[in-house]
Amino acid sequence: INHSLKPDAPLLATMTGGDTLFELRGSLQLAESERLGGIATHVSPLADVRDIGNLLSRAGFKMLTVDVDDIIVDYPSIFALMADLQAMGEANATLARGMGALSRDVLLATEAIYREMYGEVQEDGTKTIPATFRTIYMIGWSEGEGQPQPLARGTGQADLTEILGGGGRLG
Repeated sequence: INHSLKPDAPLLATMTGGDTLFELRGSLQLAESERLGGIATHVSPLADVRDIGNLLSRAGFKMLTVDVDDIIVDYPSIFALMADLQAMGEANATLARGMGALSRDVLLATEAIYREMYGEVQEDGTKTIPATFRTIYMIGWSEGEGQPQPLARGTGQADLTEILGGGGRLG
């Protein structure tokens, strides 16, 4: 991507990552461990926010900004959540995944565990389950001639201890 950008042009990108769907992943692992005596992968591996900045830097981007936002969506059941995931085109893309669908027994156990561990009672008395989607936002700039450069370390004109007061301690 960096080579296809004009000099000093931004890359703006988002992706899901980190703790996305941690409730579903944990519930599936507990249900499979209980019902089958082991666990399998059902959610594709996700990049951690700490890794994104390193990847952008290694790709040659400058002046990086990485931020995260957790979006929590309430669902009536895991079956509604899984239907939404399927409609979004989200599927397990790992090569070592087991072929075939989850058994009814594991799915029902997952629903019960998810509802018990994470279920929330709404104002109208219904119990919903939250699904967390962690969105990672990235900005990186391709290198260019007129691009601002950081000053060399130690060449600053302001003393940080004076700005912060109290010898560099906040508060």
